[in-house]
Amino acid sequence: MPMSQSRTPDAEGVRAAARAIAQILPPTPLLPLEIGGVRAWAKAESLQPIGAFKIRGAWWRLSTLSPTERAAGVVAVSSGNHAQGVAWAARRLGIVATIVMPHDAPAVKLEGTRALGAEVVLYRRGEEDRDQVAARLIGEKGGTLVHAFADPWVIEGQGSAAIEIAAQLGRAPSRIIACCGGGGLAAGLALGAPQAAIHIVEPQGWDMVGQALRAGRIVEAGPDAPKTICDALQPPATYPINLAVLAGRAEPGVTVSDDEVRAAQAFAFARLRLVLEPGGAAALAAALAGKVPVDEHSVIMLTGGNADPAAFAATIAATNRPVESVTLPT
Repeated sequence: MPMSQSRTPDAEGVRAAARAIAQILPPTPLLPLEIGGVRAWAKAESLQPIGAFKIRGAWWRLSTLSPTERAAGVVAVSSGNHAQGVAWAARRLGIVATIVMPHDAPAVKLEGTRALGAEVVLYRRGEEDRDQVAARLIGEKGGTLVHAFADPWVIEGQGSAAIEIAAQLGRAPSRIIACCGGGGLAAGLALGAPQAAIHIVEPQGWDMVGQALRAGRIVEAGPDAPKTICDALQPPATYPINLAVLAGRAEPGVTVSDDEVRAAQAFAFARLRLVLEPGGAAALAAALAGKVPVDEHSVIMLTGGNADPAAFAATIAATNRPVESVTLPT
């Protein structure tokens, strides 16, 4: 279990995180779109400096470390976006960062993390436990674990997006549709937008949060879990800290196929002029496929834009245009 579960994330922490993040980052755009003739909104977190929402939680966690903790450095585990968020925050704060990443992480994410000055330690997904690798590094070198989704400060930082959304809408959102890996973003949004329905969207065969919510306990991915193009949404299980926030709060989870995700990537490129990586397009995929409801106060999280260039080009070239009923408002 992550060592940083010593406190419970809360709404006041989300508000404090939002204030801290507003001092260094401008709000990401809230873009209008129509789905089935209904106007909704898309939150373009793909336009963050590191190309993903993960910069929020990373900044809040690292900026709250004591001088002694900063001097000892940080260790994080990530498939790429949290890695870059921690590396970005660590460089700005003068903290040494070591990131445990899967050997098959997209090259664009590995290169981006190293370019920000972090040391990358690779592990083999499916063969090694990344949390155990991180624990070993901390045992050898010391440092603070900054978990990608099971850290209370990280959860609060991700929830800062909900504070921005309410300010941009001029009211509380009716629902927020979120791409979901381990549940850090969804938990933060649930705390930051207590009046909104929270819809979690996961890749088919990797709905570990959805299954955990239905079962009322942690569910781990099996060794035969299918491949998915959503590399950012493949944690083997959620954690109790996330489940505790989401239980009884999140709507029933839904899953999306690789083809639905590709269609969403093509839609975002053609209609919103945005590049989305597969995991960053999952929430949009669910909305376009009619798997979650939308209304004029619904917000769809576009969580990441760190797409592999060759894979993205192939997706855009091969994917048919979305149905005509899905259009931008005039």
